[in-house]
Amino acid sequence: MSLDSLVSHALARQRWISAGTLALVAGLAWAYLVSGIGAAPMPMQMGAMIMWEPWGAEDWLLTFVMWVVMMAAMMLPSVAPMVLLFVGLHQRQQTGGALGPTWSFLTGYLIVWTLFAAAATTAQWGLHSAALLSPMLAATSPYLAAGLVLAAGAYQWTPLKRLCLARCRQPLGFLMTEWRAGTGGALRMGLRHGLFCTGCCWALMALLFVGGVMNLLWVALLSAYVLLEKVLPGGEILGRVAGAAMLAWGVWLATAGLHS
Repeated sequence: MSLDSLVSHALARQRWISAGTLALVAGLAWAYLVSGIGAAPMPMQMGAMIMWEPWGAEDWLLTFVMWVVMMAAMMLPSVAPMVLLFVGLHQRQQTGGALGPTWSFLTGYLIVWTLFAAAATTAQWGLHSAALLSPMLAATSPYLAAGLVLAAGAYQWTPLKRLCLARCRQPLGFLMTEWRAGTGGALRMGLRHGLFCTGCCWALMALLFVGGVMNLLWVALLSAYVLLEKVLPGGEILGRVAGAAMLAWGVWLATAGLHS
């Protein structure tokens, strides 16, 4: 077997291992969410009344774990093209295996989303304390829901959204301009990509408080939208169309609130 054939075989093997591991972790995360293990503390509904219990440290921790797992379930499919391209480029540019640096890259990426999960947990705690969440963890105030939807729709049209989306949609361009050697360099690259990805999607994640954090269909729909926005040829146009639709939805929610 020629040297080129050996290199191609090793590259294909490491890509398959990386793809399989990503699919396994994402699948386990979704299984965790579907099973309801460690579900976030929710208010209890007694007829027309919702009973609110104050959070303790354990409640915050359980909710934080839930958000971390949810972010992994939602974002790993959309980062897969970047990770698999990283494996290929590392194998061709560096000596040694690519799996270690690949996990380092993915660790950096997930660190950023873990920080976002901490912020989301704190936001949920605030909304819970203010009695603004339903048992499905959706905003009970039409004005709060309208504000979140309007903010997400407006953000879809901002230069920052376009910049971050472009970096997410161009894996090769990101890797060529941000390349750092070694495991530490891979970690820094993962952190950088995580920041761009969070900058692209944070407002969409806020919509979980509109459709319901515990509404798994809503979670799946948002996850699918994030993936399509990043991989479809017309992803930029899709983002703007979705932004316009969100603005219209937000206006409708606000108007409905005025007449309720």
